[in-house]
Amino acid sequence: MSKECFICTKSTIAGRSIQHKHSVGWRYKAPHTVRQFKPNLRSIDLEVDGVVKNVTICMKCYKRLQKGVEEKEA
Repeated sequence: MSKECFICTKSTIAGRSIQHKHSVGWRYKAPHTVRQFKPNLRSIDLEVDGVVKNVTICMKCYKRLQKGVEEKEA
């Protein structure tokens, strides 16, 4: 399973975590550690060009698709 949204291509990005409270060295720069921000992905069956494919999409796109389905039914 890929780590990228099929619709919006949202993927893993890197960031930094800052430790604001640290021991004796309060005068010095706060320590930074590299961390990853991962998208909230869900695997669904989606019709693409008339063919049903199993794709991974983020929850924001999933909610947008569900809202579109509900509006079409009403």
